[in-house]
Amino acid sequence: MCGVIVLHPQTEQAQEQIGRALAQVCAGNGLIFLKGDLGAGKTTFARGFLRGMGHTGSVKSPTYTLIEPYEINGNHCYHLDLYRLADPDELEFLGIRDLLEGNAVLLVEWPEQGGDALPAPDLLVTIQYQDEGRELSIEAKSTRGVRLLDELRIQLAA
Repeated sequence: MCGVIVLHPQTEQAQEQIGRALAQVCAGNGLIFLKGDLGAGKTTFARGFLRGMGHTGSVKSPTYTLIEPYEINGNHCYHLDLYRLADPDELEFLGIRDLLEGNAVLLVEWPEQGGDALPAPDLLVTIQYQDEGRELSIEAKSTRGVRLLDELRIQLAA
């Protein structure tokens, strides 16, 4: 698959806004990987995404719980942080198979910790530090991801 959007948010709010815009085009289900160093802003992006879906409460990092479920306006979203996952087989105990087969959006931080237990994502969001702000790359990894990326381009241009 091909297709990449590269953005340079200069503030936390700008990074959240990109997450909001992505949520506007991700109706129903999808698998989105969030990669970046500690503190790069993966949870900030996820917070913007959840707010874009209509969540009004706080958004906490699921670093210790591994998964935070959200039901927003009849839609399901699961925010996973696999940083502390000791073995990919632990994903079975989290019910990952059911989550992947359900009608939900999964935002997965530290997906590399999931190894082969996770399928390829629809989108890969990579966040890197820059001198000022961040570089945010959103890459399509599936046919659905290509469609989402095309819709995101339109959303960001509006």
